[in-house]
Amino acid sequence: MFDLNDVVVFARVVEAGSFTAAARLLAMPKTTVSRRVAALESEVGVRLLQRTTRSLGMTDAGRLYYEQSSQALRMIEEANLRLAEARAEPSGTIRISAPVGFGAYFLNRAVIEFLETYPKTKVELRLTDDRLNLVEDGIDLAFRTGVLEDSTLIARKLGATHRLLCASPNYLARHGKPGTPSDLAQHDCVIAGPSVIGAHWVLDGPGGQETVTVAGRFAANEMQAVIAAALADYGIAQIPHSVAEALIGEGRLCRVLKNYTTPAGGLYVLYPSSRHLSPLVKAFIDLATERISKRVNTA
Repeated sequence: MFDLNDVVVFARVVEAGSFTAAARLLAMPKTTVSRRVAALESEVGVRLLQRTTRSLGMTDAGRLYYEQSSQALRMIEEANLRLAEARAEPSGTIRISAPVGFGAYFLNRAVIEFLETYPKTKVELRLTDDRLNLVEDGIDLAFRTGVLEDSTLIARKLGATHRLLCASPNYLARHGKPGTPSDLAQHDCVIAGPSVIGAHWVLDGPGGQETVTVAGRFAANEMQAVIAAALADYGIAQIPHSVAEALIGEGRLCRVLKNYTTPAGGLYVLYPSSRHLSPLVKAFIDLATERISKRVNTA
């Protein structure tokens, strides 16, 4: 009867270059190694190794058999490794990147729950609105919003996201609420961008999409700064809805133009395609995306 262990022994003899060296690697007597190779040759009906007193070589049939069987053995070893990883408790350090506002107001909760669920893990969370190079910066996974650029990264879409127009209660008490998008021209707006000059907002509303020109006293290309300016009464801002809802619930911001939002973009989790998805990374993705998807898709 065919025995896969005989194939393993044959492969180790080829790789070690001799029966003696293979016997040491396999921790078995040399006679057992020789007997197993002979049993395999008998089973396949052809000589695989050419033995002399001074050298050991493969026959043409042996070379072909080794090339094919060694690939199969590697696949089996890989399957065993993945199975062992899947059964193992996640452990180690995971490095995550996310936009500042999104991370500060939501992802932190998922990180804390993850650390509590898996005591052997550590998390390094880098909150930045810059788009890091995951491979060069050693990031295991990243959360990103909007339209993805062409990339070699693996992307998993969690849902659609948009921004709400919000302002602080103090600002609205002094300046009133806009009734239509065109009224924004009479208000200070906090600009998420490089300049307070020449800014345009695209809004989706009951009548379709509208583009309005806006201006204000403060612009920033970092969302946390935009949120801080809105909270400090500097005007109306576009705030990511998951963050906006939390601040509205706390009474720190109020929504304006409730029938209008920014066009929906995607919310994604990404990881390098060149890396095997480890149990550690998979465990965090599963936990975090479950929490995030519920918030995103019910908002």
